[in-house]
Amino acid sequence: MSSTPSRVFIARLLGLDVFDPAGDRVGRLRDVVVIPRGQRPPQAVGIVVEVPGKRRVFVPMTRVTSMDQSQIITTGLINLRRFEQRGAEQLVLGDIFDRRVTLVEDGSEVTVEDLAMDQQRTGDWLVSKLFVRHEPERRGFRSLRRGPAQLVDWEETRHATGQVRGAAHFLATHDDLKPADFADAMQEMSDARRLEVVSELQDERLADVLQELPEDDQVEILSSLDLERAADVLEEMDPDDAADLLADLPAEKAEELLQLMEPEEAKDVRRLLQYDEGTAGSVMTPVPVILPPEATVAEALAHVRREELSPALASAIFICRPPLETPTGRYLGTVHIQQLLRAAPPEQLGTIVDKALDPMRDLDSISEVARTMAQYNLNAIAVVNADGRLVGAVTVDDLLDHLLPDDWRVHEDGEPVKKFGGRFG
Repeated sequence: MSSTPSRVFIARLLGLDVFDPAGDRVGRLRDVVVIPRGQRPPQAVGIVVEVPGKRRVFVPMTRVTSMDQSQIITTGLINLRRFEQRGAEQLVLGDIFDRRVTLVEDGSEVTVEDLAMDQQRTGDWLVSKLFVRHEPERRGFRSLRRGPAQLVDWEETRHATGQVRGAAHFLATHDDLKPADFADAMQEMSDARRLEVVSELQDERLADVLQELPEDDQVEILSSLDLERAADVLEEMDPDDAADLLADLPAEKAEELLQLMEPEEAKDVRRLLQYDEGTAGSVMTPVPVILPPEATVAEALAHVRREELSPALASAIFICRPPLETPTGRYLGTVHIQQLLRAAPPEQLGTIVDKALDPMRDLDSISEVARTMAQYNLNAIAVVNADGRLVGAVTVDDLLDHLLPDDWRVHEDGEPVKKFGGRFG
């Protein structure tokens, strides 16, 4: 999304067409999904889109690239499973419009008629203002047609108590924790408390947290979910992390989950599962940043600025002949982030590509990958198959996860290794 702050009123969005990047209509917006955060403004986490066939599906805000009062544009990646409200989620149209709230200033009760969302510089959308209406004014036994309306800040209103309790309260007060710190907190919880928190987490957030937990905890949590939700969470995980988790499950259950995943998401995971443990192919990510040699430095910089990219993945652009999805056409070389910063924006990547650094083979051992990355001080390295086609990249964080002992996240006394303070049981 754009980093420029913007504001939209949700009532004006309802019924708008939703498009993919090519301009093709995906469906029509029917609602906005928000998560309460205690006394702080709620965060919008997704939209409900009605696609052909009258099916309503959930589109995360991370897949909405543009939103204003005239149209909504998404990345085009739509999960067509029917939307189901989960955990602490609230629907703006279904749960908040027409709700009675109290104005802090004078204690008067008003009715919510609309909400305004502001996009933060981080890309998040927060409910900032409420458009509310007072009770009709009365003259004797008669009342005017409508009471006066006003626009107020979320913090200027008081909402019914009891809406945020237990696990939902924990999420509302700790939603800004990094996934690794959130995972630390979950390791300190009782089993019952942990599962309660899991039931309230958004799929995308749960996927991020799962990737930071020990393997046994990952398996336990994923096994506690119903199959459809487990498949949704796996789709939100990085393919290499999803493959590692599925490899720890019984083969029959892993296959059942793969069948429930979207075909494109499952394809990458299946490919990783074919590699023997301990090979470069088993630890690589199949979705690094890949561009053709004709792309410019400016285009490359735009790609590595994407918020969802880890710093390690953003450190290198892999240059290949089409097709640009793995396995690609012939691998040509790598352009490192420092080269992008030193080159002129219009310069083509083919003129600055590093061809001297040999890629790893997908069947090379992890120890060979580690030696090469250490020797050349790399954050990421290309992985090719026997035909010289790029099949993925190994990043330094992938490498550390597999070189460290399985129990690196806990001390010898069983306590989690953490910088996070406080206990949550």
